[in-house]
Amino acid sequence: MKNFLKITFVVVATLFFVSCNRSSSGKSSLTGLSFNDPKNGNYVRGASYKGQTPPLGMVGVEGGSFTMGQVQDDVMFDWNTTPKKIHVRSFFMDEAEVSNAEYFLYVQYTKDVFPPSEEKYKHIYNSVLPDTLVWRKSLGNTELLTENYFRHPAYADYPVVGVSWLQANEYCKWRTNAVNLKTLIDKGHIKNIFEADTTRNFFDTDVFLTDATQMFAGDTTIYKRGVKQRRAKGQAKPGKDAFQGRKITTADGILQTKFRLPTEAEWEFAAKANVENREYNTIRGRKKYAWNGKYSRSKSKRYRGDQLANFKQGKGDYSGLSGWSSDGSDIPIKIKSYPPNAFGIYDMSGNVAEWVSDVYRPIIDSDANDFNYYRGNVFNKKKINKEGKVVFVGSEGAAIEYDTLENGKIIPKDLPGTIKYVPIASQDAALRRNFTKSKNADINDGDIKSSRDFDKDKMEQSMYNSPEKPKFIRDSTGVTKVAYDTEKRTTLISDNTRVYKGGAWSDREYWLDPAQRRYLPEYMATNYIGFRCVSDKLGPMSSQKRRARNPAR
Repeated sequence: MKNFLKITFVVVATLFFVSCNRSSSGKSSLTGLSFNDPKNGNYVRGASYKGQTPPLGMVGVEGGSFTMGQVQDDVMFDWNTTPKKIHVRSFFMDEAEVSNAEYFLYVQYTKDVFPPSEEKYKHIYNSVLPDTLVWRKSLGNTELLTENYFRHPAYADYPVVGVSWLQANEYCKWRTNAVNLKTLIDKGHIKNIFEADTTRNFFDTDVFLTDATQMFAGDTTIYKRGVKQRRAKGQAKPGKDAFQGRKITTADGILQTKFRLPTEAEWEFAAKANVENREYNTIRGRKKYAWNGKYSRSKSKRYRGDQLANFKQGKGDYSGLSGWSSDGSDIPIKIKSYPPNAFGIYDMSGNVAEWVSDVYRPIIDSDANDFNYYRGNVFNKKKINKEGKVVFVGSEGAAIEYDTLENGKIIPKDLPGTIKYVPIASQDAALRRNFTKSKNADINDGDIKSSRDFDKDKMEQSMYNSPEKPKFIRDSTGVTKVAYDTEKRTTLISDNTRVYKGGAWSDREYWLDPAQRRYLPEYMATNYIGFRCVSDKLGPMSSQKRRARNPAR
């Protein structure tokens, strides 16, 4: 009898749960209108959310609070990484740095979509190529690496270097589009365009959601099947060549959230991995490395004495004695060669340093946002023409524009076929309390503009008066000459200077501390800086099925 009652209770509870689930996804609980119902306007609501699976090559990092900044003694007396307790949201992060093979895929794809042989595309391919000359040394025999490190299969799984912040940022955008394209192909929403004409491989997620007719060279047979939709009674079935269902929207949850560079706070949070240094809700001790412990060598019985990261041991010592290598490599080594940290992320200390998205300022401001801190926001909006339509790059009124960087490299400001974005206008920020302008890199950074009594008419100089962009002048003979800024400057810090984190193969142990921070102009590249991507986690902080701990029972 007792078993019968138990079974009955379970069945009733299950039916109740299912009915509640159906009602929440199939009908508005506040109005009674049905979603996705032709009788009630076919208003969209996506399917029940079942949680996110980590994107390929990524691991989940559950967010929380931590002390950002240096908690060890500041032996260099830089005072540019003041400790501050902040909260970081959950996100997904690459297990390891982007490798040469993965970046080479991006290079090949770009060459197919934007052939450099065509005049209008001639600078796009060159803009994504890594700078292989970063390996050259005036007094060093390193030409082998210049010629082979990026393309030779021996280094395929080594982290890509010679990539500027600008290039790393563009790779993240491309990865978003490549992953979404593959998802749509696998789900049968669009045809496999890789089997068709390669000039139609261009895909942009924003364009797909805004106006898919702008892609695939106008071929409407490629995107023919959307989300299944109930037909109204008496409505004719679409023809064989007609579009099936309805267009895919963000509300369907099919597309991958954007990939991007991690913020400095996210990178440091993931690197410190305080989850292994925690007792209940308290952090025990301070972490000097991405792993737990005070030393850079392993304490385990099997690997006792082995180095836990790839870094410079001392002057002229990049790997140790011959036949008894100290860390296994004198240059960057194959990704995942060392043990991961507590989050399952590799090489957060050593191998190569990594770009993060933040604009550099010497300190973390005491008034800075303590929720998902980030410096460098630029708020844009889609450009709309006089007809009220979205403007696409390369169309009338939005020609393809190129920018010449300080090092003379020419890059496109926007890729052809993408949506044209412009800075928000003053009316977009009218009467807002959370932001007042488009570019926010210099908010509360200590300069005179950040002061309470700022008077534009009385301002004589800027705190961060970094060198201005050089001018490239072509003389009558066709030779390009560079005219550099000759004014006296007090700093290299500007709104185009970006942070990079973590120690590298060429760094001493001091830089392995995840709190350390350095900076370079966003157009520069080196042989010791790589990058990895992150993606935002949607929904609850944790994917684990657990209840909040409430004192009331």
